Amino acid sequence: MTRWERLPDFPWDTLAPFAAIAREHADGAVDLSIGTPVDPTPQIARAALSQAADSPGYPTTIGVPELRAAAVDWMQRRLGAPVDVGFLPSIGSKEAVASLPLQLGLSATDTMIIPAIAYPTYAVGGVVAGCNVEVTDQPELVADATLAWINSPGNPTGAVLSVERLREIVSWARRAGVTLVSDECYIELGWEAEPVSILDPRVNDGELTGLLALHSLSKRSNLAGYRFGFIAGDPGLTAQLLAVRKHLGLMVPSPVQQAAIACLLDDEHVHAQRALYAQRRTLLRSALETAGFHIDHSEAGLYLWASRDEDSWDSVRWCAQRGVIVTPGSFYGRAGERHIRVAITATDERVAAAAERLVAA
Repeated sequence: MTRWERLPDFPWDTLAPFAAIAREHADGAVDLSIGTPVDPTPQIARAALSQAADSPGYPTTIGVPELRAAAVDWMQRRLGAPVDVGFLPSIGSKEAVASLPLQLGLSATDTMIIPAIAYPTYAVGGVVAGCNVEVTDQPELVADATLAWINSPGNPTGAVLSVERLREIVSWARRAGVTLVSDECYIELGWEAEPVSILDPRVNDGELTGLLALHSLSKRSNLAGYRFGFIAGDPGLTAQLLAVRKHLGLMVPSPVQQAAIACLLDDEHVHAQRALYAQRRTLLRSALETAGFHIDHSEAGLYLWASRDEDSWDSVRWCAQRGVIVTPGSFYGRAGERHIRVAITATDERVAAAAERLVAA
């Protein structure tokens, strides 16, 4: 079997029959299955993109100096990162998640660790690289690993790793010589807990060797359609990745770089978006609990991790029969088989409709 034949079916395709059920509702379906932004892209991003529209030349893989400056300023301001942190733009964060193991040189002789409940693309990245994938929330128990992923705030659970737990994992990775990559795309969306970056000196004691963090503007800035993210951390590792990515032609378009600069330098639009999500989250959480679900974790991020202690597909069907599309927890690993993931990213009107349907049930 080739590594491509090992790729799983695209999980969201299996939701199609349930989406069809939901669309039969008299007022149409409310799609809470994917965390895609629906609110307007900030005007500052659109203006910057427009002003840079005349960009006939190729961009560089590393991006313009102003992009690095804006990203480092944000990382210092929001994450406590040092000024000499390594930086490399990516074409959205999913591209980086899927290709990072291959770009770091992993192969069939290597082992990569992913969380027990995890975004499916981590495992896909292991398949693409041809390496062995171990699934566990205790990476310390895995011998001879090359790369380990952590995800805080977690997708789909919304769980947040504490400073103490992050320090334990960083300490283990250093002793074991493991490259540790932290997916932090939801870090500015803390609700009951304040997410902490692996770049924070409270976690790493000011030493970034062997550490990488992934960030995205898709969620905080409604920039999913622009495809911009970045990799930060160990300058040696980002330099290694840059050398590979130059050969692959992985370049963020110049107008998108300018839009990213504008968003990284501005916090006000993030605060405004957080307020919208907070209202939607409160409404959906109350409706789900009224409908008999309990909410686990969900301290941060754009999802509610809900369960009625039944198979996740039974919960998906129950919601679909009421015109609401949600995601089965089984998409994210065997440990998620009795939960559903409910996104809070629909419009106010659609969220209100979903809440009314769930409560009425």
